[in-house]
Amino acid sequence: MASLLSFSFASSLFMLFFLLFMQALAPYSTAQEAAGGERRASVPAMFVFGDSLIDNGNNNNLPSLAKANYLPYGIDFAGGPTGRFANGYTIADEISELLGLPLIPPFSQVSGNINNAINGVNYASAAAGILDISGRNFVSLIPFNQQIRYFASTMEQFSNIFGAQTASDFIARSVFFIGFGSNDYLNNYLMPNYNTRFQYDGDQFSDLLIEHYSNQLETLYNLGARRFIIANVGVLGCIPCVLSQNLTSHCSSEVNNLVINFNSKLRPMLHNLNTNLQGSQFVHMDIYSMFRDILENPRQYGFSVANRGCCGIGRNRGQISCLPFQTPCPNRDQYIFWDAFHPTSAVNIKLARKSFSGSSDIISPMNIQQLATLNP
Repeated sequence: MASLLSFSFASSLFMLFFLLFMQALAPYSTAQEAAGGERRASVPAMFVFGDSLIDNGNNNNLPSLAKANYLPYGIDFAGGPTGRFANGYTIADEISELLGLPLIPPFSQVSGNINNAINGVNYASAAAGILDISGRNFVSLIPFNQQIRYFASTMEQFSNIFGAQTASDFIARSVFFIGFGSNDYLNNYLMPNYNTRFQYDGDQFSDLLIEHYSNQLETLYNLGARRFIIANVGVLGCIPCVLSQNLTSHCSSEVNNLVINFNSKLRPMLHNLNTNLQGSQFVHMDIYSMFRDILENPRQYGFSVANRGCCGIGRNRGQISCLPFQTPCPNRDQYIFWDAFHPTSAVNIKLARKSFSGSSDIISPMNIQQLATLNP
């Protein structure tokens, strides 16, 4: 009898997951439903790859020095500290809600239960980079190559349960949000304990990153991904950590020029992938330009503090990042930076919303809303 009950329960769970999965393949609308006002998703799922800017808990159980699963991180998040490197939402969180999806779970919560992956998976890991060696000063992390391997295992589980074609259709209609590059500079090229800077000049290093990045994105395409949102690298020369190393507290033109060099090659690379990979759509999200505009016109965006973190210690509150149970600033929505490295949730939300429905000067060749509503 017990085995029959177990079989019946397992069958019920499978049928529930199957129905949810098939529902995810139904037509979508971001408009409010006429009868009851329920908002429906415009894509079946979102898969997230990146670093601490969009990590939502994957480093929590790693032997890593890059963690944010303690207060005051998450002080404005409904679930408290989750591993997000923010006081509240990340950009990925806001984009998922704009797409009509629930918040996307981290891979660490999904790997043992594929049922939790029906709306997508977040594979992002703090300190991760395009290169496997980037961020190793934080001991343990999940670089982009490993994040891709984790996605491949997720895709294999989908295929085993629902069949290759159904899983392929599901993935092809989903959105892939990807953001890398910051740690390849901050925690590799600019670190004195790395010899990268002695091997490559700035131009050669950006070429190396672009070559690896292009191959990695093509690997995701070969695994079935078709709709990509690729965020470029932000204004690293103006973050509190970098400002704190400059006695004048001015942005570092040296660091920003390295980023500009990388970003200038990212857009043509994405255009090349769009041209050569049939059925793909790579959208370029210009985080650098949007963030620079916020820094140059803070009051226009509702901010009053642009040169120091809300939580941190030392010059510009950027010499030591936010410590456990440290008291952050009370007026967090007035700050551009949350800690030594990351923006506040107020900034994350503005960046996501501008990208969702913005014009081609900040996101091209189409915005996220247009990408989501493309015919399959």
